[in-house]
Amino acid sequence: MNITSAQYVAFDGDNTSITVVVDGVTLSVPLVPGNRHYDEIMRQVAAGDLTILDAD
Repeated sequence: MNITSAQYVAFDGDNTSITVVVDGVTLSVPLVPGNRHYDEIMRQVAAGDLTILDAD
């Protein structure tokens, strides 16, 4: 899974999802452990390979 960008999406000041580009496709990933995309995002963040940008 090649994740090239990641940014939190917030609603009323709370992060609700992460917008990511995975293999050239933009996805909205819920903040739910067990979701395969969320788990991979967190694995890459922990490894220092990915940074999630703050919400706009």
